[in-house]
Formats: sequence, structure tokens, C-alpha cells
Amino acid sequence: MLLAMAQGCDSDETRHTKSPSPGNKQDPSDDVKKVLRREKNRVAAQRSRMRQMQKADSLHLESENLEKVNAALRKEVKRLSEEAKYLTTVLNNHEPQCSGLRLQSSDILHPPHHGVYDQSHMTSPRYQH
Repeated sequence: MLLAMAQGCDSDETRHTKSPSPGNKQDPSDDVKKVLRREKNRVAAQRSRMRQMQKADSLHLESENLEKVNAALRKEVKRLSEEAKYLTTVLNNHEPQCSGLRLQSSDILHPPHHGVYDQSHMTSPRYQH
């Protein structure tokens, strides 16, 4: 193996060897450079793995938070749906008693004059600001 490196199989090593002949041993400074390069590579790989773990942890926390927000929003949608159902029931029960609310359903869906309704039932002090 050492002979193969000294003969120029590794391009990085050939830059640092004095001669490609098999009789020459590697320079001690080449061994130091090789060890330093490996150490630097090991540290860089360790930093890369740490960044990947931190990113995964961050994504996991974000996912958990979004799931909590989603659950809260679903709960609010359910509450609002129940409230809308209740208010519809109250309105339907009140409609026969209130002459001002006797509009046809087509008037509610397609209001004449951009939403201007007969608001005579809202003239009582209860509805005024």
C-alpha cells in the first residue's frame, strides 16, 4: 500500500512526495499533513452530522407545534359550527314572530340594491347604537 502511494496512485500524495521511485520513503511532513487532513475531515463530518440532527430536531418541534395549532383550530371550527347551528335554530324560531325578517330566501341570497334590506324591525332602541 505504501509502495502504491509512493508510486503516485493517490493524486494528493504525489504532490508531496519527492520522487515516485519505490526506493524513497514518504517525507515525515507528508504523514503529518495526512493526519491533519484526516482530523480536519473528521471534525467537518462531525459538524455536518450535528447540523443535520439540529435541523431534524427543529423540524420535529415545528411539526408538534403545528399539530397543536391544527387541533386548536379544529376545536374552534367545531365550536363555531355548533354556534352557527344554534343561532340558525334561534333565528328560525324567532322568524315567525318578527315581521321584519319575513324576507324570501332569494332576497337573502341575492339582496336588492347591494344589501339594502327592509330594516323596520331594527328601528327599536334595542338595535340602535
